[in-house]
Amino acid sequence: MSKANSTGTRQHGDEDARAFAAGPGGPPPGPGDSGHGAAGERLSTAPREERPDGGAGVPAMGVVGWVRWFWRQLTSMRVALILLFLLSLGAIPGSLIPQNSVDDVKVQDFKDQHATLTPIYEKLQLFDVYSSVWFSAIYILLFVSLIGCIVPRTGQFVGQLRSRPPGAPKRLTRLPAYTTWRTGAEPEEVRAAALTVLRRRRFRAHEAGDAVAAEKGYLREAGNLVFHIALIVMLVAFACGQLFKSEGGKLVVEGDGFSNTLTQYDNIKYGSLYDSDSLAPFSFVLDDFVGTYEKSGPQRGTPRTFEARVTYAEGADGAERKGVIKVNEPLVVDGTKVYLIAHGYAPVVTVRDGRGKVVSRSAVPLLPIDNNITSSGAIKVMDGYKDENGKKTQLGFKAFFVPTFAGHGKGQMFSQFPALDFPVLALSAYHGSLGVDSGLAQNVYQLDTSKMKEFKDEKGELLKKMLMPGEKLDLPDGGSITYEGTEEWASFQISQQPGNGWALGGAVAAIAGLAGSLFIQRRRVWVRAVRGADGVTVVEMAGLGRSESARLPEELGELSAALVATAPVAPAPEEPGAPETPAGRDAAEEPDTPAAPAAPATTEATNEAGSRPVHPAEAPAEGAEK
Repeated sequence: MSKANSTGTRQHGDEDARAFAAGPGGPPPGPGDSGHGAAGERLSTAPREERPDGGAGVPAMGVVGWVRWFWRQLTSMRVALILLFLLSLGAIPGSLIPQNSVDDVKVQDFKDQHATLTPIYEKLQLFDVYSSVWFSAIYILLFVSLIGCIVPRTGQFVGQLRSRPPGAPKRLTRLPAYTTWRTGAEPEEVRAAALTVLRRRRFRAHEAGDAVAAEKGYLREAGNLVFHIALIVMLVAFACGQLFKSEGGKLVVEGDGFSNTLTQYDNIKYGSLYDSDSLAPFSFVLDDFVGTYEKSGPQRGTPRTFEARVTYAEGADGAERKGVIKVNEPLVVDGTKVYLIAHGYAPVVTVRDGRGKVVSRSAVPLLPIDNNITSSGAIKVMDGYKDENGKKTQLGFKAFFVPTFAGHGKGQMFSQFPALDFPVLALSAYHGSLGVDSGLAQNVYQLDTSKMKEFKDEKGELLKKMLMPGEKLDLPDGGSITYEGTEEWASFQISQQPGNGWALGGAVAAIAGLAGSLFIQRRRVWVRAVRGADGVTVVEMAGLGRSESARLPEELGELSAALVATAPVAPAPEEPGAPETPAGRDAAEEPDTPAAPAAPATTEATNEAGSRPVHPAEAPAEGAEK
């Protein structure tokens, strides 16, 4: 028996596909053809390359032709992927080389250390990668490419959704998955049952002539379009985030506060289109910083609790509320996020002049230099200090602080633990001009001693001393500085980036769309039921997918098994020339030989090997697991 009469599903090779597309005596399909004629059309909205004269020769193109060619190349998926790859490569130097938009100090340090590379990097705009001409060109071209690719494909996809699946090809045997059987049911009954079965399995189905045409898997193309639209959303969100963002830092000591105005920031950067008047009005006070650390084991010193407890208010007259800011858990106020990024200590010192008058009493933040919060900085007394003779001068102290001192004679003065277990403050004293009256900006954490003189001790050396809480350092001119105790400080990043939510939504949509385009297969199924020459209905089922898949013949087998319940397989007709039982002979007179098993009522013929009858649901697809 031929394959066309087999009751199992199967998959044909490439020769059958080419023959089906070409027809009798026709040439094989070109590279842009689906290989299945009208039945395979519109399974995808991907653009097809077309060559004039069948590719035999390309005529000379004018200006319009070159523009059209350039546009087609730009909007092709190949160029979009290349541009996306170039955009990823362009972001690498922005991650490795210091950027002016992030840290000017690091950029200047890099320039000082690399005098040869600096002119080259400046010409290539590598210190401003994300605002450079070449990065913007790649970004804009990718944006245009995606839009030019998506818009026509979206229109085609909408047109496909509004249209019906195409009618059945003339020769279903040429399709990759195929099965057939004979049934005693009427053709109209078979087509009605097929329509019901297909719709029950969420196929878009309709009756077209002597067959039922059905299609499924539109979410594949929808996922593809969603993926590319999500990329555009992410690009737009990234652009908006860079143009309209603001990002600043503020160090706050316990008990002090912050108000969201430009003058309150220690440093601030914002996009080129950002309006400083759009700063969200709010304020907060750092009530307490709580930090606990692992005390033993290999993770000794690792933070266990790291949070800033604040009291904040929205607007100028907003009600006060309590809040807790943790790492990666910012305080969100009117679209602005306040992140906790660092922590340190601020020794409280009291400075008295030569007559015993308190000149200054404040908590001076010092910057950590290691994981155990060993800190250094400067203490400056700019106004109000007079020596014992009444002469005005300025004081400066180089400060070195350890929250947990190892003890005298136990190595260098570095902290042994981040917590305040044994705090010690080491000071070196200077007097003279701090240089703050020159009008030039000065680092508050560094002491410029170029115009200052050292206080001398009894040995004629620089006056310095290690102080514990409550101890003081007496100055030769009658003044003193006392270490009163230690406060804690926290550093916050206040940022406003309007595109973050859109970028996150675009990323989630891109992943969902990519998953749909990879794991959903678009396929078509046709069921033809016609009356044969002997009056028995012949049922043919065939399937066609966008790509080769073992799932297609398996699904066709499941559909045929469901349809057989309504259109059961008819008994096979007796072949001419078969021996007949002689008249008058009773079946009981037959010789004692094993009787052949009767064919089931739902089968029509034997399989190709001549063994037992095969039910459509039992016949595996060629190449699929049984």
